[in-house]
Amino acid sequence: MAIETNGAEFEAAVARAVAAKRATVTQLARIFGLPEPFTTDEDRVARRKAAAAVPASCGPEIIAAPARGATVRFAPIAVTPKGAEGFEVTHVGYRGRDAARAADAFDVMERQAKRKRGEAYQPLFTARQVAAGRRYADLVERHGAVGMRCASVEALAAGSGGGSGSGDYLDAVIHEGRVIAAMERAIGAGVALAPRRASAKGRVITCLDLVQLVTLRGMTISQCLKARGWSVNRLNWDVLHAQLGRALDRMA
Repeated sequence: MAIETNGAEFEAAVARAVAAKRATVTQLARIFGLPEPFTTDEDRVARRKAAAAVPASCGPEIIAAPARGATVRFAPIAVTPKGAEGFEVTHVGYRGRDAARAADAFDVMERQAKRKRGEAYQPLFTARQVAAGRRYADLVERHGAVGMRCASVEALAAGSGGGSGSGDYLDAVIHEGRVIAAMERAIGAGVALAPRRASAKGRVITCLDLVQLVTLRGMTISQCLKARGWSVNRLNWDVLHAQLGRALDRMA
């Protein structure tokens, strides 16, 4: 009986050791961006679907779309007059539900910081900085589709005080181009991170390059470092974080 018990305990210990090893190898693969060796295609598909799940408060009408990526819920509100001098803020979502938007690099970085720092968490960026980055991304994306008369550009033309003719449309396109150029001039031609030695592997990251990697390509600061050949350490991360914050302030 003792032999059987010892054998069972030994098998359980081996199983725990194997599971721990698999978990460690899988975690290392994720850190270095390598394929995970112990997962099947079904596991990977299920994980992508789970990552794209829409928050329950948004209702069942918004379906999960893995190509869209993760979503973030927000409460659509309206401010209406109340009484002679007051105002009332009300939730105007369909049937009281929240709305959803695609998560961007700012959402990812804040979520990672919350998970890593716990109770010591402080927001990485101010609301003003994030708004400037998202406005720049929206303008560039919309301006890149000037070949189509999409509703968003026509709305901008209408909001500029004119009608909806072709002249107003072209004026709106030109105006957006000027706004984008002004924001990029505000970012400046400075360097966010540069190698100190000629033999260093990391490539120069300009402030404009950094802003575009984060806002247009959806990269986190760590991913920006990897993409340009830099080591992802605290010193390099802190430098880019500070440079990105200052660039967003200038854009705003």
